[in-house]
Amino acid sequence: MRFHLLSARRLGLPRRAVSQILLTQLAIAGGVVVLATGLFLAPLGAQLDDQAMRRALAIAQSAAADPSLAADLLGSGPSADGPVQASAERIRRATGAEYVVVLGLDGIRRSHPSTERIGLPVSTDPADALAGREVMEIDDGTLGRSARGKVPLVAADGEIVGAVSVGIAYDSVRDRLLGAIPGLLAYAGGALAVGALAACLLSRRIQRQTRDLAFSDIAGLLAEREAMLHSIREGVIALDRNGRVRLVNDEAARLLGLAPDSAASLAGRPLDEVLGTGRTADVLSGRVSGRDLLTVQGPLVLVANRMPTEDGGAVATLRDRTELEHLGRELDSTRGLIDALRAQDHEHANRLHTLLGLLELGLHEEAVEFVTEVADVHRTTAEQVTEKVHDPLLAALLVGKATVAAERGVPLRLAAATLLPDRLVDPGGLVTIVGNLVDNALDAAAGSAEPLVEVELRAEGRSAVLRVRDSGPGVPAARREEIFTEGWSTKQPRAHRERGLGLALVRRLAERQGGSARAGAAADGGAEFSVVLPEALR
Repeated sequence: MRFHLLSARRLGLPRRAVSQILLTQLAIAGGVVVLATGLFLAPLGAQLDDQAMRRALAIAQSAAADPSLAADLLGSGPSADGPVQASAERIRRATGAEYVVVLGLDGIRRSHPSTERIGLPVSTDPADALAGREVMEIDDGTLGRSARGKVPLVAADGEIVGAVSVGIAYDSVRDRLLGAIPGLLAYAGGALAVGALAACLLSRRIQRQTRDLAFSDIAGLLAEREAMLHSIREGVIALDRNGRVRLVNDEAARLLGLAPDSAASLAGRPLDEVLGTGRTADVLSGRVSGRDLLTVQGPLVLVANRMPTEDGGAVATLRDRTELEHLGRELDSTRGLIDALRAQDHEHANRLHTLLGLLELGLHEEAVEFVTEVADVHRTTAEQVTEKVHDPLLAALLVGKATVAAERGVPLRLAAATLLPDRLVDPGGLVTIVGNLVDNALDAAAGSAEPLVEVELRAEGRSAVLRVRDSGPGVPAARREEIFTEGWSTKQPRAHRERGLGLALVRRLAERQGGSARAGAAADGGAEFSVVLPEALR
């Protein structure tokens, strides 16, 4: 490219891409027209030569077919006033030939347009014609260059008595060829004009598409684009108007779970074929519209934005929001615990005031009973959880959720069948699943007449089975699959993060471990969420 530009500068050629393309197109169009004209003229000249020779041969054949010509040749000698000369001249004038020469077996002319040449030998060898063969040729004779036809002259008894030679002036052939050139050049000029017009129109279109940039500018922009796309920490995926992948940068390949070395091979493939069906493909293809759309791809929570391009395609950007989502959920849990601690602080202050009043009234036995009862309530809750759930992380989560539930006026209890040993392969994943389902259950049960949330955790072989039931309004049967879709929620979004990811993460975590997550109806009304995690226990 650099050598090409330096050569263009030395030759004084324009640097703009559109100008160089226009000059190249005009040169190609002109060269094609000249080549086509030359290729047409060459066979045209040969065709005209052949036509002239065949015409001369046809005249000679017609003259030789006259039986009186052979009789006159045998009955008279060479003479300017003889019958042979008269017949030959009559044929010459009727056909427009340059000459009609009749000769005997001795090669002596019996007719000629120039009468002084009658009685003289012919200037070219007549052996072939006298031997009975017809001849077509272009040759030079006494009258100059001509297209000739020679045929034997046969008498009534079948004997060859001479030959007839007819010539057509080659100047007439050349004149016909030269006469055809102006028309041919007119057609060639018209073709060149059409080609130049098409080149100009195409160049204008290229000028609009390339923004009137030089080749060096285009090459620089492409290099900068490649460097920028593969260095930014945002995923970028470009699509054409038919939904096929144009470009995937390194970050997008990482976020979408694609092999980094396969990004180049994805070009031209449909997006649904690359990603499969799901919300991520729907968001990137534009079937789901909006700004800052959330989607879950593997273990990652992504934020996607899609911008259409002028040619009908689109460019989509992806940002990793997994850590932020985790922090948001931790913030929610922390706020819940803070609210619970604040409520406990108020309750503790009330209990201290009660205890102080009992002591000031001298009711010491009643004060002891009051303190014992309060301590037993908290101890009982913790002991009930740890007796059934042996994993410390899950036990701590359930104790904290019980405190938050009590503050919200929703009893949280463990089902009688709950029993989970301390042999979990991934305690953190199960904590996320239980926390999301319990939070949703508390939100659903908080407004019911008799609020209740029940959690069941048990082991079946090496599988962990989780069920969370609530006394809320339940989930309609038609929407029990839709609620696991990213972005679906009936709650108002919070300031620090979007809604509609909890259940999607629950199903994604379950499926990642080869399990399942389903929604159904509880026996006494409300909703029941079931999660099965195979191979969850050691």
